Amino acid sequence: MSLLFLIIVAIVIVALFFTIFRPKDPNIIVHPVGFENFNPSLLTNVTANVSLGMLITIENSNYENFEYPNATGYIKFHDTVVGQVPIVGELVPPRSQINVNTSANFMVAKLINDPNFLSDFLSGIVNFTSTASLPGKAHMLKIIKFKATVYSSCDISLNITSRNVDSKCISKIKL
Repeated sequence: MSLLFLIIVAIVIVALFFTIFRPKDPNIIVHPVGFENFNPSLLTNVTANVSLGMLITIENSNYENFEYPNATGYIKFHDTVVGQVPIVGELVPPRSQINVNTSANFMVAKLINDPNFLSDFLSGIVNFTSTASLPGKAHMLKIIKFKATVYSSCDISLNITSRNVDSKCISKIKL
């Protein structure tokens, strides 16, 4: 009888792990802030560094906590890294979201030396891709801990004339 009970409990735990507790991809949303105060004349100074404030919303739809250390995201313009985004380590509670304030630090010299920059800038829309990797730990039921990494990729479009910023992100979790 005890063996039958243990088998049933094991089956229930495995079924829960592969259904309810199965890790789901987080939703990461990037909200650039402060672009309305951006001055395009800063781009003529090759020694200048331009910062763009960002609010990153991380939604954890899992039943586990996810904790990650400090990380760095990178901003690319046509496969050239032109900026860095420091991301402060946090604990993302289960089935909730957190907001992380940070800023993207652009290296103007790399940006304006790219042969594609002038034509994109004159067209009024400059497209970037940001990537980030958040290695961390997922805590299930405060007992089981396992390593997980969240990979995020965002397409960011800066409209120079209207000063609007659009972003679309895709995130994946890997255990």
